[in-house]
Amino acid sequence: MTDLSFTCTGVRPEPFAASPVLLFGLHIEEIDHQRVHAVLLRCQIRIEPARRHYEPAEAERLGDLFGTRDRWGSTLKPVQFAHAFVSVPSFDGVTEVELPVPCSYDMEVASGAYFRALEGGEVPLLMLFSGTVFSGPRGFRPEPVPWHKETSYRMPVSVWQRMMEEHFPGSGWIRVRNDSLDRLRRFRSRRALPSWESVFDVLLSEAGESPPEEAGRTP
Repeated sequence: MTDLSFTCTGVRPEPFAASPVLLFGLHIEEIDHQRVHAVLLRCQIRIEPARRHYEPAEAERLGDLFGTRDRWGSTLKPVQFAHAFVSVPSFDGVTEVELPVPCSYDMEVASGAYFRALEGGEVPLLMLFSGTVFSGPRGFRPEPVPWHKETSYRMPVSVWQRMMEEHFPGSGWIRVRNDSLDRLRRFRSRRALPSWESVFDVLLSEAGESPPEEAGRTP
């Protein structure tokens, strides 16, 4: 049976993608260095939040995902990041490919909210592999990629931040229901506010939230 091992060698943003895409480098090795005709490779990527330290400001921003820090012993569970697919061409023994992973900036998506909350450091990822291997000395013999095949990788937060800044410079996205959006539009019209930023600034000010330049000040 064909036996593959996987190692993640790095990650970089796709510079020419129309929407945010990360390219994860994969080192793939056939243990016995036999010829592999092709691999239809699937990968599930999970964030393992319990495997890193969080600064107080990060912990506060993660409250909507995991609750207060005193509850993290039971709430700091893995977060689904992405499902990805790549077709690996034929190779003898060892090859390297890049796995494209589309990313969402939507704050309603748990992974997007998690990345947005972090200031720096690394994100602990677990990559779980499956799919089909085509091998054999004569002809093609299909075999499954065993479900226990996996590898860990610590992705620098700066890679995600740089990619999102290139696609959405200085901005973010929030998805709301249509009825909520209609209420926001009526509020904006009644106040004659020039932009959506002004709408949120007014609402936050009336709710007692300090502007960013004041929120960090100590009395």
